[in-house]
Amino acid sequence: MRKSILLFLFIIFSCSLAKAQEKLTWEDFADVSFEPVYNKKYDVHFLMPKFGEKIQSHQGKQVSIIGYFLDISGSGEIFLVSQNPMASCFFCGAAGPETIIEVDFTEKPPFKTDQIVTVTGVLELNANNVDHCNYILKKASGQLVN
Repeated sequence: MRKSILLFLFIIFSCSLAKAQEKLTWEDFADVSFEPVYNKKYDVHFLMPKFGEKIQSHQGKQVSIIGYFLDISGSGEIFLVSQNPMASCFFCGAAGPETIIEVDFTEKPPFKTDQIVTVTGVLELNANNVDHCNYILKKASGQLVN
């Protein structure tokens, strides 16, 4: 009887852990539109995001996404996960800002640019700060996809 109770508790605990993070797709991050807004600091109009309800429901939650690892600083200071490899990423003009996520890793990652990784972290939606991406994963960790 005791073994049955322990097994039941283990299954319940495992199920709650599995639901603790949500696996999102790049389609989920496409739930955004953009409107031009004037920025006094830079004296230019920026396309600012208006997040849809679906992606807003993940704000502040732990999520994971599979994508291409990018070290855009080249020196291990600024990391992104992208829907596309470096040659066709947002910064090269081949995609929109909804296809990249800024990643704030808890530890410096060992990955190389264009390796496919799964990144897990707390999702922050950034609608105002043009010095950062629209999507940010905080307290993040990652692993290579085999």
